[in-house]
Amino acid sequence: QVHVVESGGGLVQTGGSLRLSCAASGSIFSIYAMGWYRQAPGKQRELVATITSGGNTNYADSVKGRFTISRDNAKNTAYLQMNSLKPEDTAVYYCNVIERSMNYWGQGTQVTVSS
Repeated sequence: QVHVVESGGGLVQTGGSLRLSCAASGSIFSIYAMGWYRQAPGKQRELVATITSGGNTNYADSVKGRFTISRDNAKNTAYLQMNSLKPEDTAVYYCNVIERSMNYWGQGTQVTVSS
């Protein structure tokens, strides 16, 4: 079993920045990928960014150039640096961890961008 905990959410003004962290712990042998997803009220959960153990990244078009995902493999931790935040980035952000073909999710962290 893998336990996933997100942190770093909060309230920020338009144009501001936040850094989210995702820490995985428990029975970890090899994490293939870590990623961030978000869900706004009344909308489906959507991909924000993912990163593999080899460092390959993938971003949603809506965040390219503004968000950066990174990872510390030794700490089983992923980060999401969010710059130039917009009100439409407001959502609950969830961390996803893929470990030995199993998907694990955190409880989410709220990000609110005020206009």
